[in-house]
Amino acid sequence: MRTCVTGATGFVGGHVTRELIARGHEVRVTYRDPERLKRLGGLEPETVRADILDRAAMRRAVRGCDVLFHTAGIVASKPVSYVQDVNALAPRIAVEAAAAEGVGRVVVTSSVAGIGPVPRGEVGREDDLYRGGGLGLTYPDAKHEGEMEAFAAGARLGVEVIVTNPAYVLGVPLDRQQPGETSTRIIGNYLRGRLPAVVDGETTIVDVRDVADGHLLAARRGKPGERYVLGGHNTTWPKLMARVAELSGVHHPFAVLPYGVGAVARRAEALRLPLAISAEAMVLMEQNWCYSSAKAKRELGYKPRSHDATVRATVDWYRELIDAGILDRGRPSPLSLGAAGLRLAERTGALAVADALTRRMGLRLVAR
Repeated sequence: MRTCVTGATGFVGGHVTRELIARGHEVRVTYRDPERLKRLGGLEPETVRADILDRAAMRRAVRGCDVLFHTAGIVASKPVSYVQDVNALAPRIAVEAAAAEGVGRVVVTSSVAGIGPVPRGEVGREDDLYRGGGLGLTYPDAKHEGEMEAFAAGARLGVEVIVTNPAYVLGVPLDRQQPGETSTRIIGNYLRGRLPAVVDGETTIVDVRDVADGHLLAARRGKPGERYVLGGHNTTWPKLMARVAELSGVHHPFAVLPYGVGAVARRAEALRLPLAISAEAMVLMEQNWCYSSAKAKRELGYKPRSHDATVRATVDWYRELIDAGILDRGRPSPLSLGAAGLRLAERTGALAVADALTRRMGLRLVAR
């Protein structure tokens, strides 16, 4: 099978590329910055310079291929116009380029965020109606729009489009010397004593290796016009960090912010008050992103590994980086200062008092 992978120098795209090569497929990858090709960890696919927003370049990139894996995307909320272009517009451009060059199948990487948040205490599925529209969240809105644009283009142009929806991705990049991916940094920050707080929201954790395998399964067995959630273990942010502490033996206090803190943060942001974490990040984190992978297991044969295997691999990799001095402490950030303040409060006993008072109010302030 001749394949093209956009976003191959990213976290998921890199692992998709490795799996394709390992299974004997011909692989071409797109790139913009040649320096980022080092992130492929020694892999040597065919490379073509192409911006995913450049229609002519994308046509050249996919020419002669059987399948396009469009994994390129950006996990961010700003700048809004760029996030919209990369996450909402580029999937349509990818499908249109595939159609123009006779590529019959496109696997588009979205996210469970593209399906939307789930009511608290429930578990979502692929056919859920999108509930993120009223929250004003740039990333979920753009990912959802990107899915719809890709499906519409596929139906219009006769291209088989399958969408994968990875949950929150942990694991190790191909180049183990890299300082961390957007989704894994919460683990690194905790291990370094730089995580002052998490929000009491729900999420699904998945290993990047399982996400890559799920992409190949979707290309082979996925039904055109369908989504497939690629998840693993449903948990909460406090429980995840508690498990990181248990597996690593590293114990730092962190605050557990209650549901509703996002609205407070948005009011503070409107008043231009300083925040260590953006209001949009808090709103995102307090949502329920728990999703079932039953459809992918049933229709694709998807088999995610254990939660502990994923967390342990991520922890071990970050400890390698810390021990090697790759993660330079650098200048103090608002996050690191907040975490240092918590540790000081713990040593003086103030944290225990505050924790006890908030627990009487039915809130949880601190986890250790």
